[in-house]
Amino acid sequence: MMKEIERLGKERLVFGAESTTEDVITGVNLNGKTALVTGASAGLGMETARVLAAAGAEVWLVGRDEAKLVKAREIIVADVPAAVLFIAVLDLADLNSVRRGAAEILSRCSCIDILINNAGIMACPEACTEQGFELQFGTNHLGHFLLTGLLLPLLKAAGNCRVVNLSSAGHKYCSIDFDDLDFKKRGYDKWLSYGQAKTANALFSVALTERFSSQGVVANAVHPGAIVTELGRHLTPEDIKSMSDATSPKPKFIYKSISQGAATSVWAATCDELEGVGGLYLEDCQIAELASDSDPAKGFMAYAVDSEQAKKLWQVSEQLVGDKFG
Repeated sequence: MMKEIERLGKERLVFGAESTTEDVITGVNLNGKTALVTGASAGLGMETARVLAAAGAEVWLVGRDEAKLVKAREIIVADVPAAVLFIAVLDLADLNSVRRGAAEILSRCSCIDILINNAGIMACPEACTEQGFELQFGTNHLGHFLLTGLLLPLLKAAGNCRVVNLSSAGHKYCSIDFDDLDFKKRGYDKWLSYGQAKTANALFSVALTERFSSQGVVANAVHPGAIVTELGRHLTPEDIKSMSDATSPKPKFIYKSISQGAATSVWAATCDELEGVGGLYLEDCQIAELASDSDPAKGFMAYAVDSEQAKKLWQVSEQLVGDKFG
């Protein structure tokens, strides 16, 4: 995977941190393609869905609140009158709900060319999913792991499918503690929990690619940047200051617009450079490099793309959700 980063990194990529979804979708034709976006009722998810629909894709809007999804559909259609949009309701924090939602999608859809696992929660108070898993790991990783696994027949049917898993620079807070996934021994820390979940999102991309690239399914992890959305609803002023201080002395903490934040997801799903390529960590519409002490705000930690850790996470995740995939 590191050799792939080096090879692709030498190619000229024209987009960057300030690029918008409109920039990266220019010239892209998605007619005949089907996309699915989780967390599509607001923020990055709705913007991602809007832009993919504007490029011609039929788009599934997935979320836990049907009323919000209906409103999102209305907003998108107002901007893109020709948009073809479908709605599926499921709660990633309830594996039974994920199974019901996936079953509905499987019954109504023949293939999925683009899967954007966008939904997530961040730095929330200690809580558990319906099945008793720590909430951030259970929602951000296990819910998406199960959904993606159940939808694999549709991903394979596309023949050339891209999966985009939203990770975060927050993965740098910690790797995965396989002996204490639910913070029963360590005591709960909302940032360590978030970091563990975001590391899992990146490792999931590695494992999915290694297992299914030969069948036309590849996945990449995306750090969207810092954006003011509903994701940050649990953050205190002290949390925001701490995040800003973590990037000192430079570069300073800079917020992106919704369009800029969604741009890397759209780029990952559509750009020619990543055709058939997976297992990477992407940021600012670029292939990221290993993080360094000179610029801690950029790049990724080696443990987030480690093949052995990815394999272990896959096996553990299968055990936790009670399903085996491929």
